[in-house]
Amino acid sequence: MWRRLNAMIGKEFLQLFRDVPILFILTWAFTGIIYMAGHAISMEIRDYPVVVYDLSQGSHSRELVSRLQKPYFKVVDYVYSDSEVTANLDGGKASLAVIIPPDFEHRVNEGNARFQVISDGTLSVSATIAGGHIAEIANTFSRDILLKQAGVTRAEFERLPQADARIRIAYNENLTHAWFTSMLEMLNMATMVAALLTAAAMVREKEYGTLEQLMVSPLRPAELFVAKIVPTVVMVLLFSLLALFGVIKGVFDTPIRGSILLFYSVSVVYVFAAASLGLAIAVLARNIAQATMMLLLILFPMMFLSGAFTPPESMAPWMQYASLISPLRYYMDFGYQVLFKGNGIAEVWPDIVGILAIGTAMFSFAVWRFRQVYK
Repeated sequence: MWRRLNAMIGKEFLQLFRDVPILFILTWAFTGIIYMAGHAISMEIRDYPVVVYDLSQGSHSRELVSRLQKPYFKVVDYVYSDSEVTANLDGGKASLAVIIPPDFEHRVNEGNARFQVISDGTLSVSATIAGGHIAEIANTFSRDILLKQAGVTRAEFERLPQADARIRIAYNENLTHAWFTSMLEMLNMATMVAALLTAAAMVREKEYGTLEQLMVSPLRPAELFVAKIVPTVVMVLLFSLLALFGVIKGVFDTPIRGSILLFYSVSVVYVFAAASLGLAIAVLARNIAQATMMLLLILFPMMFLSGAFTPPESMAPWMQYASLISPLRYYMDFGYQVLFKGNGIAEVWPDIVGILAIGTAMFSFAVWRFRQVYK
């Protein structure tokens, strides 16, 4: 058995190393894509373009406008009509318009001043964050006006009894978004590459007509599948090491707090599970294009149910239950807990059990389906 298996694994490694495009794709997936994800994807706003339509032209309105400063906002124009506001928002020159009414100065003195904010909601996340910053500016402006009218200095105000709510952020104190997105992309790449690489290797045997030769060889289906999976596991783990220490740690200076040994020990099982998914698809697919489309139909729902974009606790109940059959949910939670938080096996054992259970089920299904098709 071991001689047959070693010979087949050696053949798979030789075939993989001869495929230069695949090696290039692997290198790009675990370096370039992760680097771009860390730099390009950000939930924070910077230099958000704003136009101002100030109908008041008073000291208070000028003070309010002066607070629309960097790094969050950038005033790109002062307009003098409603049509100019609409043109700037529709043309994409500005994403937010601040409109100050003519009676703003008078209403500030009366204590019931209001101004209007019109936001381009095409990018809903950015618009929501910008609205939060505007609300904070309005609250600070209102407080400063109140203190000035009351004749209270800031030092006197600080001595007044008040509740001081301070948020302590653990593990990512500066909310550096690149730490999260680069790690997320590495885990996603490990999933997608493992499934696609193994599926491609099996479908290639079909296209070249060599699968029938393997079927009449002494190899058993389980041995054939293991031989297809082992090179994928080795290559994905090697390239993920490059991504972790070359890009995530090396470029973004992301702190790695947990056990690398624990992470990669469980990653072996997870990549084995993802590769088993690829094999199950390859048994059904007729060519590479069909296998790729079938995998994408499965991988994208897995990604959305993983909790990377929406915490499982915030999902609809049926989606929470559906996420339990997604191995990426367990791997995502495991990866962040170990690498970011430094948690040990006592905290992550439920994720390990989930990965083991789903991985075993996927491999067993792939072997069973292969025997049904090629018996």
